[in-house]
This record gives sequence, structure tokens and C-alpha cells, in this order.
Amino acid sequence: MTSTFDAVSAFDAVFAGRSGHFVDTVGRAEELGIGQWSAAPDWVDRELFIDPCDMATIDVGCGPGRLVAEISSHGVPAMGIDVSTEAVRQTRVRGALALRRDVFGVVPGEGRWAYALLADGNLGIGGDPVRLLRRLGQVLAPGGSVIAEVADHGLGLVRDRRRLRVDGRLSSYFEWAVVGLDAIDAVAEQAGMAVVGTASAGGRHTATLVRT
Repeated sequence: MTSTFDAVSAFDAVFAGRSGHFVDTVGRAEELGIGQWSAAPDWVDRELFIDPCDMATIDVGCGPGRLVAEISSHGVPAMGIDVSTEAVRQTRVRGALALRRDVFGVVPGEGRWAYALLADGNLGIGGDPVRLLRRLGQVLAPGGSVIAEVADHGLGLVRDRRRLRVDGRLSSYFEWAVVGLDAIDAVAEQAGMAVVGTASAGGRHTATLVRT
């Protein structure tokens, strides 16, 4: 198989319903959680991401928008951003505000968001969690919080390059990272943040971080 399309187009295809897998540099494949991302929020989503957000919230890498739509339905100002046109379209269909944006580019409302969500592994965006958290420190209002999904203890910090395999085609490589509970304090410190709490539900874990 050869790389025939860019990673953003591959994500567009997956969000449109195509079967997709992450593939690492040695060929190991991991199925994407598109079913979960496209479904209605479950009790774990509510406990870890939705219920804590009672003020202006930005969902970074919002995907099809299950979280931002639910938060908005509670009367909380919320917006999703994603590099995928299809993800943004589906979020808007759910009735939520979403824009096609790269978090490292211009973000509307910068410096005024009370919460920034990094759900579904999105702490890995760009392959450098320290850089991403520093950027979100600029996006948040003073006293704001990042709620980031993290992996279980024992994983540490893993940085790698991935591709998406969609209908037998491989996308171009993109940088990704995974942060475990045992590594999030060190990552936060390097980003000028501190972990002020962790939570677990249904086998998933989050860390809440604030600027120091």
C-alpha cells in the first residue's frame, strides 16, 4: 500500500463512515473509536467531560461533536474546533458551534475560555503534549482549566508517528503522542501547568490542569 492522501482527508473519510485504523511505524494497527465518537454521550462522557464544564468551554479536536453539543444543550457557551471539515459539519448538524481550526493557529475567543477539553486521546495532537498544553494556556482565561484524557498508569509518555489506513489506503504520516497517568505531572510541569485533580470512570481517566 502506498500513501495516497493526506491525514486530514483520511480523517474526513473516517468521520464520513469509512472503516479506519491507526497504523504505527512498524505496521501495528489500532482501530479508531469512531463508533464512540459518533454516538450520543454515555455516562462516562458525562462524568468526566460534560458535568464539570459549567462555563465557556472549547473542545479541541471535537470530532463529530458529541461533547460540545451536549454541553451547549445545557446553556453553557461552547465551541468545537477540528481540522476535519466533515467533523465540523457533523458537529453543526448536532446544533453546536464548530469551526475548522488548527489549535496552533488563530482560535476565536482566545484568552477567554474557562475550560479546554482534550478528550479521546487528543492530548496527543501534534505529537508534543508540552507544546499543546502551553498553547492551551494561551487559549484559556486566567484561572481556566484543561481537562485532558490520559492513559492508565505504566504507559509513561510515548511519542510516535502514525498513519491512517482507510479502505486499504494509507495516509501521510502525522505526529502523535500518548500520556499515561504516571507521566502527566511531569508533562504539565514542563508546560507551566499543574495537575490539580484526576478522575476515572468506566476504565477511562482524566487529569485537570491549571496554569501555575
